[in-house]
Amino acid sequence: MKLSSNSLKNAHFKFNMFSKSTSKKKPNLIEDPIMQLFIRIAVPSSIGTVFMTLYNVVDTYFAGKISAEALAALAQTFPLYFIIIALGVGLSIGTTSLIANALGEKKTKKASYYLAQSIILAIIASVIVSLIGINLGPSIILIMNDSFVTMRLSMDYLNIIFLGSIFVFIQMTVNSSLSAIGDTKSNRNVLIVSFFLNIVLNPLFIFGYGFIPAMGIKGIAFSTIVSQALGTVYIIYKATKIELGKYLYLNCFKPKIKILIDLLKQGVPASIGMMMISVGIFIILFFISQYGDLALAGYGTAIRYEQLYLLPVLGLNIAVLSMVSQNFGAKQLNRVKEIYNKAILFGCTFMFFSGFIIYFSAETAVSFFTNNKEVIKYGTTYLQITALMEPIYPIFFISNALIQGLKKANVVMYLTLGRMVVLPVIVLWYLIFYLESSFEFVFWGLLIINWLYGIFVLLFTINLLKRQSQNISLAKSSV
Repeated sequence: MKLSSNSLKNAHFKFNMFSKSTSKKKPNLIEDPIMQLFIRIAVPSSIGTVFMTLYNVVDTYFAGKISAEALAALAQTFPLYFIIIALGVGLSIGTTSLIANALGEKKTKKASYYLAQSIILAIIASVIVSLIGINLGPSIILIMNDSFVTMRLSMDYLNIIFLGSIFVFIQMTVNSSLSAIGDTKSNRNVLIVSFFLNIVLNPLFIFGYGFIPAMGIKGIAFSTIVSQALGTVYIIYKATKIELGKYLYLNCFKPKIKILIDLLKQGVPASIGMMMISVGIFIILFFISQYGDLALAGYGTAIRYEQLYLLPVLGLNIAVLSMVSQNFGAKQLNRVKEIYNKAILFGCTFMFFSGFIIYFSAETAVSFFTNNKEVIKYGTTYLQITALMEPIYPIFFISNALIQGLKKANVVMYLTLGRMVVLPVIVLWYLIFYLESSFEFVFWGLLIINWLYGIFVLLFTINLLKRQSQNISLAKSSV
């Protein structure tokens, strides 16, 4: 039966009306109430982060069931695995910023090009990471630990992870198109399902069952790749259903040098900034190790507890990036300022009260993880000092998200370098090796660094917003 063009149009119109009537209203990042958007975007993101953390706990648990060597091998893969995550997150942040800016400017086709070109970069990045990781991985692992047994186990795991890194990169970059419109529920769903899938697949691949052979530590890697591959398919499906997905034609995937450069300008500094965070953690661990293994164990145990309170702020970070990017693209600078002010107020207030809880629950929390009195003492000391530092953390996260949304990723990179690398090296070296200070003075030093630097970042960001507002006013007056 042949249908007329009018019949097809009417059918299409009715289908669209049905879809709109049965689907929930999508968030409007330019018009919806700001606090409502914070909750709608940040809460799913925070829940997803919880399950991502639990996912890694499951891997660690099953590695311990294989052998102590497998557990050590998995632990020492972190620096190399983090490079994959840092590159993926950096590219995702840059892509989210550019897509959201384009959507704010009402340039949906341009946003589609950014998504398509970011996928090209994701594929290229995965190939480069795989080649470098597989060839240089053994040498890097041996620098950390000269045991050939654990090195072989580490590479058994990493070789599979490197080959499957394409799923990590594509999933993160495609998810950036969803984050740009305020959809964090889709990624939350992926992380929740991946967690439960990991509980099933890990023992299945590690110990084998039926026709599936026992793979040992390789099974942990295969479980990860299967979860990521399925997650990638789901995220791609969700991306094709949004407005910019309608403009994803084959022509969009033809390399466009200007767009690729734009993505690299935002993505590379963001990736380096993520790596600086990792470097900063290792720097602090190095200085704490001067006080012995028990001090290191106490600190490591304490930060696991502290990080639970930071999860809502990390979710807020995603919300601010998406909201600022779209509103900046729409030239709504007053709303950008309002987003920043409300996010800072909410984040700092939340962490202020969290600091109270951390301070008074410090000893109990550390005791939950260990019975060693020395470890408990070190962990409690850290938590009770860092409790005074908690209210300043949101300023770093939220300011970074805002600056990323203003498409100034290089500024974030330099700010992160100063806070996580330069200042800790100078201050902690002076305290430990020159003044020979006690364990607690290390964290008093970090407390002072973070508060002073936090005030600087706050004033810097406020001034940056003021200058951006002046630039937009000048541009409007010259038209």
